[in-house]
Amino acid sequence: MTPATAPHRAYLRRRGRLTTAQARALDELSPRYLVDLPDTDMGADFWLDTFGRDGPLAIETCFGNGAALVQFAKSRPTWNCLGVDVYRPGFGALMLACERDGIDNVHIADSEVLSLLCRLEPGTVSRLSALFPDPWPKKRHHKRRLVNGDFAAAVAACLEVDGTLHLATDWEDYASQMIEVLGAEPRLEGGVAARPERPVTPFEAKGLARGRRVVDLAYRRVVTLQLS
Repeated sequence: MTPATAPHRAYLRRRGRLTTAQARALDELSPRYLVDLPDTDMGADFWLDTFGRDGPLAIETCFGNGAALVQFAKSRPTWNCLGVDVYRPGFGALMLACERDGIDNVHIADSEVLSLLCRLEPGTVSRLSALFPDPWPKKRHHKRRLVNGDFAAAVAACLEVDGTLHLATDWEDYASQMIEVLGAEPRLEGGVAARPERPVTPFEAKGLARGRRVVDLAYRRVVTLQLS
């Protein structure tokens, strides 16, 4: 059930120092929040077993300290919410926030996101978001950006019909690239959108402090005509 073969691999930075509290969270709370991902495809039954219930699946990648994911999970307690990243301090911060607020509908996958998306059963995801993915601002590094044709195809395959994709960036040229790439995917429809209700992320705050404009994008999975 793989939506793309040999997908482009996004380069995600693993830098960051754990605080004492984050280290404690990783030691004590990982069994509660971290998902043990299989090497095979993951269908609806996998997420039913993981969360212990049926419900719409929301995935956020590049979740930073997890503030936006926590807010989303709190406002939609019937949803199953999965944070996908490789940034361990962010894992600790998200676990601490969930423990503090008594949130029980969040899990974390330690995975490069395209690897995970390409192992999902088509139509599994109701919402996917990537807020301020690494812009890799140097031109020679643009190939490392998350949002490209492989990403668009993988997202379109795993989203259910009317499922949504949400993105944000404070780099103008990356926003233009996102619009071009996602506009070329016939199963996605959308573009620049109003800023949704969400916390200001640390990356967003830095961008605003430097005078950069934040661009939010929203897309919907649509039904495409099958040519005979």
